Amino acid sequence: MEEYESATDERFLVCGLGGLGQHCVVALKQFGVEVVGIDLVKPRSWRIPGVDNLLDELIIGDCRQNSVFERAEIERCRAVLIVTSDELINAETAIAVRQLNKNARLVVRSTKENLNQLLEEQLTNFVAYDPIHLSAASFALAALGGDSLGFFNLDDKWLGIFRHTVRYGDSFYRRQLFEVNNSSRILLCYLPNKDYKFNCFYDWDSEIVIQEGSTIIYVEQFDRLLSKQKKNSVSNVAKKKRVWQQTIFFIRKIQIRKKILEYWHSSSQVRRVVIVCGLMTFILAIVGTILFAFLLNNYTTVNLNPFYITISLLLGGYADFLYTESSKDLSVQLVSLALAVTGTAFVGVLYALATEKLLSTKFLFSNRRPDVPEEEHIVIIGIKRVGSKVAKLLQEFHQPVVAVVLEDDFDSNHLPDIPLFTGDLNESLSKVNLSTAKSIIATSEDEMLNVEMGLKTQKINPKSSLIIRTFGQRLSENLAQMLPKSQIISAYAVAAEAFAGAAFGENILDLFRLHNQTVLVTEYQFSEVDSLNGLMLSEIAYGYGVVPISYQNPPRPPELMPKNYKKIESGIRLVVLATIDGLKRMERGRIGIYPKNWQVVIESAVTEVARFDGANQITKMTNYPLNRARDLIDNLPQTLPVPLYKLQAQDLIRILQQHQVMASLKKI
Repeated sequence: MEEYESATDERFLVCGLGGLGQHCVVALKQFGVEVVGIDLVKPRSWRIPGVDNLLDELIIGDCRQNSVFERAEIERCRAVLIVTSDELINAETAIAVRQLNKNARLVVRSTKENLNQLLEEQLTNFVAYDPIHLSAASFALAALGGDSLGFFNLDDKWLGIFRHTVRYGDSFYRRQLFEVNNSSRILLCYLPNKDYKFNCFYDWDSEIVIQEGSTIIYVEQFDRLLSKQKKNSVSNVAKKKRVWQQTIFFIRKIQIRKKILEYWHSSSQVRRVVIVCGLMTFILAIVGTILFAFLLNNYTTVNLNPFYITISLLLGGYADFLYTESSKDLSVQLVSLALAVTGTAFVGVLYALATEKLLSTKFLFSNRRPDVPEEEHIVIIGIKRVGSKVAKLLQEFHQPVVAVVLEDDFDSNHLPDIPLFTGDLNESLSKVNLSTAKSIIATSEDEMLNVEMGLKTQKINPKSSLIIRTFGQRLSENLAQMLPKSQIISAYAVAAEAFAGAAFGENILDLFRLHNQTVLVTEYQFSEVDSLNGLMLSEIAYGYGVVPISYQNPPRPPELMPKNYKKIESGIRLVVLATIDGLKRMERGRIGIYPKNWQVVIESAVTEVARFDGANQITKMTNYPLNRARDLIDNLPQTLPVPLYKLQAQDLIRILQQHQVMASLKKI
C-alpha cells in the first residue's frame, strides 16, 4: 500500500451504471477520488438519488471501444471497475483496457471462476468478484439471528464473528474488556446497552467491567470441520430417531382407503396399468403357492417348494419344472401352464414399463422433497441467484429451509433437499407455516414484491426476523425507518464496498455485516517503500481504526490475533478487519481516528530484575529507545515522554505490572 500525494489526481473508471455500478460510484467517492462513468445509454432514472451529481464525468458509449476510452482518458486511470450485467462484455472490456493501460487495476464482475483465473494470469493486476456471492452470506447470517454474525476462512483456519449478550454468572460476566482478548479471540465491539450503536472499532475503555445485559462482539478461531463431524455423528442418531417418529406419525395420520382412491383417480393410465399388473401378479403368486402346496402333497418323493415353483413359472421358468415327477400329473400341468401364460402377460407388461421408464429418465431418480417443518424454520421467498446462494449457505449451517418459487424458468431439480412451492403465491405462502417461522427472507428480483412480501409476512408473524432485499437507496432508508426491527439489505450496496476496496489494490478476502456496516477482510503486502514501515500494530489498529487478525513474516507461519507490539516491515503480510472508513484512512495514510493524548507515569520498580524487565517492555511496547528507557526507570518516579493511544497505554501499564513495575495513566 503506497501513499499518494493527492486523491483528486487519481481517476477511477466505472463501466456499467446499473445498480452495482451506481453503488460503486458512491463507495469510490467516499475516498475523495475522481470518478468517471461509462454506460451504453444514459439511465432514465437513478436508483441512488444524486449519484449522477457524484460523477465527475458521464460518457455514453460502448465501453469496449477505444474511442470511448480515449474520451475517458484511460491512460490516467488508476483503476477500472467493469460491472455491467453482461459477463461477456466485462471480459472483452478488461482485455481492451489492458491494451491501453498496462498498469491500471482491473476489478471485474464475473461468476466464471476458471475464466477469471486465466484472465488474472494473462492481464495481471486483475481481480474478479461475484456480487451475489459476496452478499449472500449477509442474507443467510441475518436469517440465522442468534450469536453468529459471519464466518470466513483464513490460511486454512476458520474464524467466526460472534455476538454475545452477557448474562449473570456466564464466562464474561464481571470481567474487564481486555480479558476478552487471547491468542484465538479478539474483541471487536462493546455495546453497554441495547440502545448503543456500533460506530467504529476500539470505541471503549479496556478497563471497563462487563455488566449483565451488555453485548460483546468478537472474532474467534474455531475448528469448523471438527464441529461439523460432531454434528453429523450426533445428527445420525437423531436422524434415525426422527425417521422412526415420522413413520409412526405418518401411519397414524393417513387414511389408507381414502388415499388409495385419491391416488387411483389422480393417476395416469400408465400408472393404473402398473397397479393392475402388479396386483394381479401378487394374487397369482398367492394362489399358485396354495394350489401347488395342495397338488404336490401326494408326491412324497418330490422335495419342491411351492412358492419357488410359483415364482419361477410367473417369471417364465417353465422348463425348470417340466421334467420332474410331479409334472406328469395333468392338474399340475394345467396349473403350471396357466401360471406361465398369465405370468408372461402381467410380468411382461411390468418389464416393458420399467424398461421404458429407466431409458426415458436416463437412470436418474428423484427423491421426494421433505415436508415443511412445523416451526423454527427459515422461509426464502424468491429462489433465483441470491435466494439459491442463501439457501445453500443455510443448509451448510444445518438450518431447516423452505423456499417459495416466483420464477417461471426455475429448474425443478434444483435444491432437492428443501421443500419448494410453486404456482400461486398466496397459496404457496399458506403452506410454508409462516406463523411459526424463525426468519423470512424476501430475495426476489422484483423490489416492490419484496416489500409487499415483507409487509405481509410481518403482519402474519411479527416475531420473526425479516430480511428484505432492495435495490434503491431511498427505499432502503425509508423501509429501515418503517420496519426498524427488520434488516434491509442491498446486495449491490454490500458488494460495492468490496469492489471499491479492491480498486485501490487491496485484496478483499471476504466481508460480513456488523450493525448495518460492511466489514471487509482485507489483506496487505508491504513493500520497502511503504509509508507504514516501522509502525507497530498498535499504531495501525488504534490510529486507523482497523483490527489486525493475522500477521506473517515469511517464511514463518501466520500468527492469528497478533500482539500489538509487532512491527510493519518490508515483506510483512497483514490481514485486518476494516470498514470502508478504515480503508480510506489507510489508503490516505491519515492516522489519528483516536488522539494520542495519554502518557504512562512509572511510579516504582520492586526489584532490580523488575527495572531491567520494565525497560525492555517499554521499548518493545512503544519503540522508545532502550538506553533512554533504562535511564528513565533508574530515576523513578518518571513520566514516559511518549504520547500514546489510551488502549495502548493501558496495555503497557498491565504489562509493566506483570513485571512488578507500578504505573498509572495520565491524560495530556
